[in-house]
Amino acid sequence: MCLGVPGRILEIYDRQGLRMAKVDFSGVTREACLEPVPEAEIGDYVIIHVGFAISILSEEEAQQSIALLREILEAGQGEDGQLA
Repeated sequence: MCLGVPGRILEIYDRQGLRMAKVDFSGVTREACLEPVPEAEIGDYVIIHVGFAISILSEEEAQQSIALLREILEAGQGEDGQLA
């Protein structure tokens, strides 16, 4: 199964001719390639899959997706807080 995760673009820059970004995933930042979504701007929410932005989301859609991912994570935890 593949999973795309929503994140917010903090910074955009060029790396070796590719449009790249620093993306915030609820406090964790990672680098992602923006080439597939050239219209993305700082502050936009994007879905990241294997290091590539694959679509832009509204803030509302992103927050709903983040909330759902948190629910899934919590549902998979046992009483001791460990993943089941």
